[in-house]
Amino acid sequence: MKKMLAISMTLLMGTSLITGCSKTDSRPEGSKSAQEQLDQVTLKIMIPGDRPKDFDAVIAEAEKRLAPTLNVKLNVVFVPWSDLAQKTQVTLASGEAVDLVFDAPWLHLNQMVAANYYAPLDDLLKQYGPDILKARSEQLWEANKYNGQIMAIPLSNAYLAGHVYYVRKDLREKLGVAPIKTYDDLIKFAEQVKEKVPDISPIISYKAVTDWTNFRTFFDYDSHLNETAIGVNGVLYLKDNDGKVHNMFEEMDSTVWKWITDARYLYQNKLMYQDVMSVKDQMEVFKSGKAAIINAADFGVKTDVANALKKNVPGAEVEAVTFFKLEKEANLSSFQAWNFIALSQVSKNKERAIQFLNWTQQKDNYDLLAYGIKGTNWEPIGENQYKVLNDGYAWFPYAWIWNPTLDRYDQGLGEEAQALNQFVADADNFTPSKLTGFTFDSAPVANEIAQLNTLRDKYMDAIYLGIVDPETYWNKYKSEASSAAKKIQVEMQKQIDAFLASKN
Repeated sequence: MKKMLAISMTLLMGTSLITGCSKTDSRPEGSKSAQEQLDQVTLKIMIPGDRPKDFDAVIAEAEKRLAPTLNVKLNVVFVPWSDLAQKTQVTLASGEAVDLVFDAPWLHLNQMVAANYYAPLDDLLKQYGPDILKARSEQLWEANKYNGQIMAIPLSNAYLAGHVYYVRKDLREKLGVAPIKTYDDLIKFAEQVKEKVPDISPIISYKAVTDWTNFRTFFDYDSHLNETAIGVNGVLYLKDNDGKVHNMFEEMDSTVWKWITDARYLYQNKLMYQDVMSVKDQMEVFKSGKAAIINAADFGVKTDVANALKKNVPGAEVEAVTFFKLEKEANLSSFQAWNFIALSQVSKNKERAIQFLNWTQQKDNYDLLAYGIKGTNWEPIGENQYKVLNDGYAWFPYAWIWNPTLDRYDQGLGEEAQALNQFVADADNFTPSKLTGFTFDSAPVANEIAQLNTLRDKYMDAIYLGIVDPETYWNKYKSEASSAAKKIQVEMQKQIDAFLASKN
């Protein structure tokens, strides 16, 4: 779920020529003669996650390919997810030498841009990043600018995140339940599991952004409910693509309230895992065979999930159920990327850093850094799929090189998932949100956002997972958070109105 928080996940956000030439040379670095070879530099790159077992071998191959042209060495620093915000912020604030840094709107991208920690990229990309520009749609670039400038490179392989429910296919078939097509079908299956397979929980859910109630917004085609620029809090939301910030403390949306009461029904009737609030890794519960349904990011079933479940429960099978509409213009998108890679303002290697990122946006090089050593870690299946051969190189292109043009799909996901992934990778399949390109300046209400987030953590999961009486706890949440929510709503609406007026 990392990439979704999908999630998961997700990450990116001076121009003296260093080639020694006295005139501009428009040729790509790979075409230059040996006499013009650049001096060697080492790029320091900070990205999230754990260092894969075979990372050193992959970097050695990358540096071998880079040596004749860009002459770059790579010092890639992996930062644990739990330390990511603090570690990257301290590094940037201290002026420590670093070239490329992972960032995201859900991390601290806006604040770092406002504090001038990142270098603007428009001119650098025009001169040194043609493949970076080409690998992303115009919609993606335009939607991810800051005050009209490119301040970080968007990392994304789609214009809308995939969402599914993992369902125990073996149990569904054993119980004689037809393939699940609707949410009601899903709950009927859960009720069958409770009645006839009492030793496992019918449902387990993630918390926070992807709790059971919030997850249902991903399949809401009646009013297109969505979070605002400050993320999910259960209070402020967007609706009907109307350019308005709605406040559920002032007017509760009837659809959302039904979802909340539905969640309460699931918990009270023991359809929801009873210790859901205390579980640290919900997917591990599902993999162990202790639940029949879980909500998940991305389309299709991840190979590691299917394999782990089968190992723990011989004969068990998983299928992915989604209510996503595979129809052109049925889905809204703001084309906002989840993750970014940004160029540090203090970098002494700005040109070379962009040249390196441009190098990663060429097919063979992208394949190397995204999937590992061909024939050892993976093998290609056609032009846009791959097969994982071992666990030596964990998948993490979302942290530094991701784009919708070169990304391959895991063959194990199946044909339906491939079709869905290809659909969401095409910007032309979406209706643009009215707020495409809008960037919220949170500074005027930073304290209120902090207050609301603290209270969200106190109340939202308990309400949205059905753990507590919804009316009682909603009123408590409202009494403590309504003032902060209102100030945020007013400030955000003011900025949205100005943004929309500027487009007319």
